[in-house]
Amino acid sequence: MNKAQHIAIIMDGNGRWAEQRGEKRFVGHEAGAETIRDITTFCANNPEIQRLSLYAFSTENWKRPKLEVEFLMKLLSKYLEKELPIYLNNDVRFEVIGDTTRFSSALQKQIKKLEEATKHCTSLVQNLALNYGSRNEILRAVNSLKDSDMITEESLNNALDCKHDVDLLIRTGGDHRLSNYLLWQAAYAELFFSDTLWPDFTSKELEGIIQSYKVVERRFGGIK
Repeated sequence: MNKAQHIAIIMDGNGRWAEQRGEKRFVGHEAGAETIRDITTFCANNPEIQRLSLYAFSTENWKRPKLEVEFLMKLLSKYLEKELPIYLNNDVRFEVIGDTTRFSSALQKQIKKLEEATKHCTSLVQNLALNYGSRNEILRAVNSLKDSDMITEESLNNALDCKHDVDLLIRTGGDHRLSNYLLWQAAYAELFFSDTLWPDFTSKELEGIIQSYKVVERRFGGIK
């Protein structure tokens, strides 16, 4: 049976969830943050899962209305400030992938502080993708290797923000696309698409997807 050691999730549907309820979009983002806590806790207590990568803010999300972006930055700051006990209680190591240099210096310090405070945790690594885009990640990796005699698959992989292949990639919210997320790492990932909007996504649904993944025949280009 397959093991979902690295699960990646595109957390889509916060805004639509709120709009369906006649609420402002920021209400959906707040509800989505609660779902992150539930899913992270579930994964931390599943010994097969080693890494959980969550697409929180993309390089393209800066195109959203200014007020929404400002709210997302404040929500991120609030999340980073209050989540330390959750990470520590569940033995979760927090790491960020993406180009954080565009964030405020205060937000960058919060990120580094939480990474440092949880670096000893071993039950689960939670990658939070912030100002992340796979094309941007690959471009930065290539530029960092431009003085190398030859760029190999191994050297490029080691220069990426995330150096771990994805086993299972899930997108909530009903859309069927990867949206510039972990394109290198998901080369042979199994893809699952859920119509559930992210704030309504539960650990029970995730567990069902994992069980379906376990019996998928993975050939990696070969024949079995």
